[in-house]
Amino acid sequence: MSTATMTDLPAPTDLAAARAVVALLSARLQAAAITDLRAPPPEPTACCGRGCNGCVWEGYYAALAWWRDNALERLQAGPA
Repeated sequence: MSTATMTDLPAPTDLAAARAVVALLSARLQAAAITDLRAPPPEPTACCGRGCNGCVWEGYYAALAWWRDNALERLQAGPA
């Protein structure tokens, strides 16, 4: 199984892409028997839908990009 690089998985900017990244990396982590990485951030539940500056979705996508980077680094390092 080849490990994705950061360019293969760009930072998600919408919910569908975010869910796809989480599903793909979670499956790869499980297949590699890597269990020491924290869970991905939960999806926001408190968005008002008004397009606020600093929307909860902006924070979610930023946190998810950080988790994605950590997951990819952990996959490249292999099992502990």
